[in-house]
Amino acid sequence: MCVDPGANDDLQARRIYRVLPDPSAARSRYVRVIDDSGEDYLYPERLFLPVHLSSAVRDVLSQLSTEDV
Repeated sequence: MCVDPGANDDLQARRIYRVLPDPSAARSRYVRVIDDSGEDYLYPERLFLPVHLSSAVRDVLSQLSTEDV
């Protein structure tokens, strides 16, 4: 979840974003996030707090995102 979008126009505070695994970025304290542009970019990890969703919630969110397409 984004807690501080900083000067990034493609992030919104309190919005949950999907994080893609990127071990190299993590070593540098960055996370690879699919932002509001629909593309994945690296952002400082301090802009986010991890949120762990149950599989039921992930399934519902997945279904909702495919319905929007």
